[in-house]
Amino acid sequence: PGRAPRVRLRARYLLPPCKQRWHTCATFLPHGGLLLCGDRRGSLLLFPPDSSAGQPPNSEGSNSSASAGPDSEGSDCESSCTLHKEDFPLQSPLSVLFGLHGKMGVTSVTCHKDCVYSTGRDGVYRQLRVRDQRLEVLRKHRPCKGLQWIEELRFTPDGDLLVLGFHADNFVVWSSRTGENLHCVPCGGGHRSWSYCSSPSAEAFAFVKCGDVMLYHRQAAPREQQVLLQSLHGREIACVRRLGVVQVPGRTALNIFVTGSEDTTACVLALNEHSRAAVPLVRLSDHISSVRALALASDEDLGDGNLSALLFSAGGRAQIECYRLLCTGDPASESAVDCQVVHVASHRLDEYWERKKNRHKLVKMDPETRYMALSVVPGTSTEQLPMPWKFLAAACSDGSVRLFGLLEATQKLVLVAESFHHQRCVLKVEAFLHTWAGGERHLLCSAATDGSVAFWDITDPIVDAVDALNCAEGEMQPLALGAPLLTVMAHSCGVNSLHIHEMPEGRYLVASGSDDGSIHTCLLEVAVGEGEGAGPCLRVLERVAVPCAHAAHVTGLWVLRPDLLLSASVDQRLTLWRRGPRGLHELSTTFFHVPDLAELDCWEVAGAGTELQFCCVLCGQGLEMLR
Repeated sequence: PGRAPRVRLRARYLLPPCKQRWHTCATFLPHGGLLLCGDRRGSLLLFPPDSSAGQPPNSEGSNSSASAGPDSEGSDCESSCTLHKEDFPLQSPLSVLFGLHGKMGVTSVTCHKDCVYSTGRDGVYRQLRVRDQRLEVLRKHRPCKGLQWIEELRFTPDGDLLVLGFHADNFVVWSSRTGENLHCVPCGGGHRSWSYCSSPSAEAFAFVKCGDVMLYHRQAAPREQQVLLQSLHGREIACVRRLGVVQVPGRTALNIFVTGSEDTTACVLALNEHSRAAVPLVRLSDHISSVRALALASDEDLGDGNLSALLFSAGGRAQIECYRLLCTGDPASESAVDCQVVHVASHRLDEYWERKKNRHKLVKMDPETRYMALSVVPGTSTEQLPMPWKFLAAACSDGSVRLFGLLEATQKLVLVAESFHHQRCVLKVEAFLHTWAGGERHLLCSAATDGSVAFWDITDPIVDAVDALNCAEGEMQPLALGAPLLTVMAHSCGVNSLHIHEMPEGRYLVASGSDDGSIHTCLLEVAVGEGEGAGPCLRVLERVAVPCAHAAHVTGLWVLRPDLLLSASVDQRLTLWRRGPRGLHELSTTFFHVPDLAELDCWEVAGAGTELQFCCVLCGQGLEMLR
């Protein structure tokens, strides 16, 4: 009531004009006085501090928005939108991430601790950092299915992160800690003025609808729901890999695993053998379909009980994601492990197809292609290669074996070679390195649904790919892998498990399991001819088959030693086999509790004295670890 007071606003900083870009939000970084802006084209821009205007007062965490949306705090608006006559426009941006949030624009940018967070109308919010005055994307998070309009992030005092956005015509407050919607208010959608405020005693949401100001108010109430056991995934686990052991001062060592699931997420978790508790550390939600395959490229031992590795995840919709993982001991945290994740690169065949020239002359790839298995090619970062490229082999459902190259420094993941030799779904791939006095050769083993196992020499394609990538600055047309050196018909149907164990004198033991419950072992000898350019020659020395090793699909198989094999099946039996001159003989069998077994991973641990022990982890409708 009465006459409203007249308020004069003066902007202290003037954003540079642009004909095709309008800034929608901005915030000052706590350290250095840098200004981070988001625009309507989904880009993030980092500007240097204005030397003529000085540092902004009370700029930590300030956030102003030029679009219709939640009202910012008064101190934030004053520090971001006050302009003096003697001030000058900002300089050119120091760093630009163009189109990071798509064409719908950036809705908010905010600072929390040492990271920067941005939101947009593409259904994700991103975590970034500023290093050497450059913006680097660490991760992107997808809160929940259907929440395509994210407006703002709120960090609560108890450590929770609230995501404010719109799902259809409802205003949604989503908790990242519990993974559920805390509020859902029908307001008509996001194209309106609104504001949300919360306190320990009450919460309020005000919005304008049809010219009326509506208020939603709720008193804080104690939560009756309690989590008895935190879930790992919402659906079955399709793959698992062991990263290693983290030593925590004052606590027992923790095993670190990575799992991929049909719920389109990958999870990094810590498992305590004494308490038998699995604690999720980080969830990766970049995939748009199921995660069916994982591969790890571990670095050298850091020497302080910490772990560092490159993680590759792949699955449906022909999508591969790559992350850098760093796990360190943190006795102060509840999980006792701190896991830092940096998104390195990604690749999708449909996006690669759209960038190809003269694609109308070629047969389009199937966008529903699934990656069934991954394998990191060992020993590629050597003196023979001028750049530290890492190579990844993938088994694809469209009948191809593909080879990818990763250059972590430039965050590029490139398709370098492929072959459609199998002409049917390829289920498994396994890469191994053959070394001898005269050098080394990179070999690859692939298995398909017809029961065939093929062996390839991929040394020349890797060398040619590195030369082409160096000349083309990271872009090239895929090369041909050529024909395999040897093909063995090991089974009568699909090969669901494959493992290769290196033996002395250039020999390799190749073990495989099939849909028909059979196990097949093949002793392979690799010989390299003399003279420059001579390729390897593969010869089968011994073949052993056990037709009815299990009553169902053999989905897990591991060669523990040249004389010991471990197999696991959907029949929930874990069997230890002795390999001798007369074939495979069953030593012992135990039952595990995971239904619909999908994969098996094994590793060696030190026992009492000089005794060696083996541990294995099984995944399917759950997760189980056995010693």
